[in-house]
Amino acid sequence: MVLGKATEKQKKIYEIVLAAQKTACKAVKPGMACNRLDGIARDMIMKAGYGDNFGHGLGHGIGTLVHDRPTLSPQSNDVLEPGMIVTIEPGIYISNWGGVRIEDDVLVTSNGGQILSKSPKDLLEL
Repeated sequence: MVLGKATEKQKKIYEIVLAAQKTACKAVKPGMACNRLDGIARDMIMKAGYGDNFGHGLGHGIGTLVHDRPTLSPQSNDVLEPGMIVTIEPGIYISNWGGVRIEDDVLVTSNGGQILSKSPKDLLEL
């Protein structure tokens, strides 16, 4: 959300993150390497010119810990398996400006991913 009317830059950054997030959610499938899933979103953000502003992994597992396995990052050796629930949360953060992160929780099924979150994806101007 943005307090006030969103600037063109805020809208642009939001749309880049949203496209990366939606693409990564659609790409979830069992047997997929977590570093490959991270790379799908990361490559989109890099191609848009903001690769240096995505300083964290794409997501993590949800379990008994806040950040559980699997880890979705460039360094991860984890592999997605049916029954896992992971966060898909790319972001762009610009020093002295702000940032955007969009997150969904995704269940890995036997043939893909099922988004469990129900939050709207519209950029809110308050």
